[in-house]
Amino acid sequence: MHLTTRPLAPDDRAQVIALYDAVGWGAYTADPGRLIRALAGSAVVATAWDGGELVGLARVLSDGETIAYLQDILVQPDHQRRGIGARLLQTVLEPVAQVRQTVLLTDDEPGQRAFYESMGFTEAHDHSPGMRSFVRLQP
Repeated sequence: MHLTTRPLAPDDRAQVIALYDAVGWGAYTADPGRLIRALAGSAVVATAWDGGELVGLARVLSDGETIAYLQDILVQPDHQRRGIGARLLQTVLEPVAQVRQTVLLTDDEPGQRAFYESMGFTEAHDHSPGMRSFVRLQP
């Protein structure tokens, strides 16, 4: 397994779309051009490769000083539970380790909570002092 933070190449586009589709994130692949532009605009993108196959990707948006937002972390279903997600997360957070807040919004399923807590995250409502988080999604 090879992890890299290299920029995605134009030749990677089909594999990126296939990866997002494989994890059921069709809202991203409905407009592939938008997805590719979003990746290009990210502060950090890390990818995991098994040979020539893209099997994982994580990305962070950040101002580099006060906030980093973990936007995406995904691993091909047949490659999950091998530590790839943890390695991707460590890789994308390293360049923004000095920022005050690292934030993410994710699905409400027990496996997600367990994974992120194992990586040092706390749910906002469990944080001391108490915090709230809000989201506004466009259709």
